[in-house]
Amino acid sequence: MANRPRPLSPHLQVYRWQIQMATSILHRATGIILAVGALIIAGGLLALMMGPESWNCFTTHASAWYGKVIMFGWTWCFAYHLCNGIRHIVQDFAIGYDKATFVRSGWLSVIASLVITALIWAYVCLGAAA
Repeated sequence: MANRPRPLSPHLQVYRWQIQMATSILHRATGIILAVGALIIAGGLLALMMGPESWNCFTTHASAWYGKVIMFGWTWCFAYHLCNGIRHIVQDFAIGYDKATFVRSGWLSVIASLVITALIWAYVCLGAAA
């Protein structure tokens, strides 16, 4: 048998980035980050259960700059995963599959997640100042 070269699958470098690709990858990545965040929340609840010393340690880290960055990122991941999940539920009913609507709903899920995150953190920051 002749040793013929096998066809290679196209690589990401071949494709031009589109919102559809980005939303698909972001949905998977935010799901993973949400799972890690759930572990952090479980750790916080465990620290609360273990007493004031453990809880003070947890809140010290959560209120530090890196804790706030993690919480901000987790909030955006939650908002994006929620918005994109709603988008997928709508598409499960065979609504919004034409290209223009698909692209528009992808951008809408990204923009809505940023707005939701900004509103949540504006409330948190204004509530902390009061």
